[in-house]
Amino acid sequence: MQNYRTKLCGELRAADAGQTVVLSGWVQTKRDHGNLLFVDLRDNDGITQCVVDINAPCFKELEKARLESVIRVEGKVLLRDSNTINPKMPTGEIEVAVSDVKVLGEAQVLPFAITSDSDDLSEEQRLTYRFLDLRRAKPHANILMRNRLNKFVRDAMWNMGFTEFQTPILTSSSPEGARDYLVPSRVHKGEFYALPQSPQQFKQLLMVAGFDRYFQLAPCFRDEDSRADRSPGEFYQIDWEMSFVTQEEILSVGEKLITAIFKEFAPTATCSQAPFIRIPYDEAMLTYGSDKPDLRNPLKIVDVSEVFAGSEFSIFANTVANGGFVRAIRTPKTVDKPRSWFDKMNAFAVENNMGGLGYVTFAAEGAKGPIAKKLDEARLQKLIALTGAEQGDSVFFVCGQGEAPALFAGKVRNLLGKELDLFEKNAFRFCWVVDFPFYEKDPDTGKPMFSHNPFSMPQGELDALMNQDPLTIKAYQFDMVGNGLEMLSGAIRNHRPDVMFKAFEIAGYGPEVVEAKFGGMLNAFKYGAPPHGGAAFGFDRIVMMLEDEDYIREVIAFPFNQQARDLLMNAPSPVTEQQLREVHVKLR
Repeated sequence: MQNYRTKLCGELRAADAGQTVVLSGWVQTKRDHGNLLFVDLRDNDGITQCVVDINAPCFKELEKARLESVIRVEGKVLLRDSNTINPKMPTGEIEVAVSDVKVLGEAQVLPFAITSDSDDLSEEQRLTYRFLDLRRAKPHANILMRNRLNKFVRDAMWNMGFTEFQTPILTSSSPEGARDYLVPSRVHKGEFYALPQSPQQFKQLLMVAGFDRYFQLAPCFRDEDSRADRSPGEFYQIDWEMSFVTQEEILSVGEKLITAIFKEFAPTATCSQAPFIRIPYDEAMLTYGSDKPDLRNPLKIVDVSEVFAGSEFSIFANTVANGGFVRAIRTPKTVDKPRSWFDKMNAFAVENNMGGLGYVTFAAEGAKGPIAKKLDEARLQKLIALTGAEQGDSVFFVCGQGEAPALFAGKVRNLLGKELDLFEKNAFRFCWVVDFPFYEKDPDTGKPMFSHNPFSMPQGELDALMNQDPLTIKAYQFDMVGNGLEMLSGAIRNHRPDVMFKAFEIAGYGPEVVEAKFGGMLNAFKYGAPPHGGAAFGFDRIVMMLEDEDYIREVIAFPFNQQARDLLMNAPSPVTEQQLREVHVKLR
């Protein structure tokens, strides 16, 4: 077997001049300068410029090699002339004068150039030829970053005293908020395994088994729709669980890990320092219009319903009288914006089925606009006091009842922040959203349903379940949010069978359902379960943030497309009738 390389393509430096080396890699570019042929040879480590003279015996072999062919070259390392040094390349001071070439893997004509930008390529091209797409610099770097983060996280968790586990991939179906991926059993006719939506039950069982601190980089499978920050099908979590802990201790672990990650991988960015601010869920929904507030945006939402209660502006007054609200967003130094800008904001409301977006401007001569004319001086002063508006500012209003207008206010806040270029640059701003509601109202039945996670401990435990309006009960449930993305979700767990039975009963599940769906965990809790809790970071999402990518598929080696299809491997795909018979499945 021949020696394919004595050096990597990214490691040669001026000190190596005079050495004879062997390199192997892909032909990235070729430049014919008449008597000289220059080739940039690329491997996983970097790029080396190779040069061959037209009179060299290997010239024709190198000349006919297509781009992206894999070749082995042998030659002497030379210093470049001072006027040809490339300071942008680590190997830019040297080149290799080639004396021998062997083509190891010839490439066909490429479907696209490896040097193309992502914007030049369709998603179908990139994912069908993902093995080529990953040769491009940015996708390749993203996957290498993922590898470095993987090791960093493992080291950090081990150093904090956590033990790494692997939990089953084939398990039972359980209601955890998304559709399961089902796997039919060949041995047990008519029965199915499910791929785990998370290792939730297993990590709790490990706590019952007496392991004090669990973690794993866990694969999770959820049959849900694609989003920019969510991969349909498979994703990975930095999953951990701890026994005998309070909520604050879990938050501390999360802060320690995420600040260490961003210090290591984003050293020039401004990052929140621990302890991160804690925002109750109700406050987050009011102040930011979202349970995932982006704190880089300084704009805030305030309730100004009292300004309009009983006012002459009947649309708002009637809404408030019927139990609705009016929320306001102060936008600084916008009074001189053209009318077309305010019309664009109003059009945004119409596009979101919200009717319109009212506003008041505070000019030097006083408050202006149709709404201002309907407010007396006392109400205007109250509006100024509540919003902090100053001369030159505008105040936008969202009016309505229920969740939709509250969430729309959050969209308006984000739009205004972007329009006015108010978002903090090169910054990662983290916070905790805590005190999530344990239940929410089912929009179809009006009855209570689990809001977030059925495994969370309700605040007040059994007493709250017995004596409170279910829709007022809060959970020991929390999310970490970074730059408007949910980074982590966690909770103090429900480890008591009596609390579990009652919690599911209120959500409409009888004891037989609890026994059937969670029998293993429920049975374990009857034999001495420690108080425990934990959380999980979205691993792919952290890489996405660090690499400043808009879409999560950019940091996954072999992602599905937006329709949950693997274009490279042609999955999902039909199977044979024999395969279906073996697992006792008949297609309808």
